[in-house]
Amino acid sequence: MAANPRTVELLGNTPLFGQLGEADRRAVSEEMREVGFTAGQVIFGRGDAGRDIYLVTAGRVRLSILTSEGRELSFAHAEPGTVFGEIAMFDGGPRTADATAVTKGTALTLSKGAFQRLLEQHPQLAEAAIRFLCNRVREADQQLEAIALYPIEGRLARFFLATARQKSGNKSLDTGRVSIDLDMSQSELALLVGASRPKVNAALAMLESSGAIERQDGRITCDIEELAMISGVE
Repeated sequence: MAANPRTVELLGNTPLFGQLGEADRRAVSEEMREVGFTAGQVIFGRGDAGRDIYLVTAGRVRLSILTSEGRELSFAHAEPGTVFGEIAMFDGGPRTADATAVTKGTALTLSKGAFQRLLEQHPQLAEAAIRFLCNRVREADQQLEAIALYPIEGRLARFFLATARQKSGNKSLDTGRVSIDLDMSQSELALLVGASRPKVNAALAMLESSGAIERQDGRITCDIEELAMISGVE
């Protein structure tokens, strides 16, 4: 399959493949295949065999686990440009979470066999994968810390802060206002921060009254400095 210039560009904006040169990204692009999913579709389940990694190109995918008590914990949403499904593909073990399409969308997949061929021909991909996985561990540690130690408004502030900084392309952004489109329901947001919908609704009202956020028709304007103060993030 010939390299798609748009795919090559998209790969350059991902944490996993963004460190690679254009020639390496073109090689990755040639090995990828497009798949589609419908809203509510289970893309894979926890415990399934994992042979592919996914790169979302359109839509949104919820990554979650279901506890023995039947409670769902959502720990991430994969949006366009986000890679997911990497753990099982890298180590050959079972899937560690459920992946469910929140909306209709598409993704590019890369099989384990293709990834191994790329590693042999493009050894710098191995270093990129290690850096990517280390970043995943850091993110997981931060999320566990937020759920265990911070009240709901603090967790929400951290979520909005990270989203705003990601959109602006400046992870060290510490002042100013950034607008983001919150393309999810309060129920989905509650799953992400480990709280009930009513408590999230109350926390959103608290953030708005403090001036940390401003809500209008699904669009959130974030005051970076106020959110940082509430979240405890320096």
